[in-house]
Amino acid sequence: MTESVGVRLAVVVGAGPGLGLAVASRFAREGYRLALVARNPDKLDISRLAGLPGPPPLLVAADVGDQAGLRGAFARIRAGAGDAEVLVYNTSLWVPGTPTQLDYDAFMAGLRIGAAGALVAAQEVAPAMRAAGRGTILLTGSGVALRASAGSAGLAAAKAALRSLAMTMADELRPDGIHVATVTIAGVMAAGTFYDPELIAATYWDLHVEGSGPPDRWRAEVIYTDQGGKSPARGTE
Repeated sequence: MTESVGVRLAVVVGAGPGLGLAVASRFAREGYRLALVARNPDKLDISRLAGLPGPPPLLVAADVGDQAGLRGAFARIRAGAGDAEVLVYNTSLWVPGTPTQLDYDAFMAGLRIGAAGALVAAQEVAPAMRAAGRGTILLTGSGVALRASAGSAGLAAAKAALRSLAMTMADELRPDGIHVATVTIAGVMAAGTFYDPELIAATYWDLHVEGSGPPDRWRAEVIYTDQGGKSPARGTE
């Protein structure tokens, strides 16, 4: 094992060029070592992480829709960087079509990538978090889980499943000191807007910090929205 003494590990599954790397950068600025999981990690532009505190990120290739492959990726992370204190699951698949037009295999792929992969990832990190009596699991949700349209049926089903998974995991793991929450992004991400990934990433850090406080104050969901222009987020316990 090559874990640096005193260096905490954050694993980001779905470390794409937008929100994934923005969240990774936020945790790196706080001194966390990073393990970044992506289908093609060699294509990631990690230059934005250069010069930040902590060791260089560990890049791990995995297809999150493949249970065995994803579990293997976490085994490589544990061998190369130790146990995760933070897990961020930030993966989904857009599946085109209305409910009566959806291709079955594509729909199931969307569920595997959008929700089942999160289940696998959480199962991989939970044992060590339980043993440590602390940890944070954060899942990237979407407003379509709350208000879906016919054209977003595939993504909406996956995000609704992910949201329910977050709520049930929060209920299960809170007594073990593990803070689980979903960040439900109720808008289209774009740089320079309210939904700039760099701004949204701050919510992930805030939820992690929240985990050091009383469990009865932990939120299982933050809805990141500019509705009314008054608040960037509202939470539910």
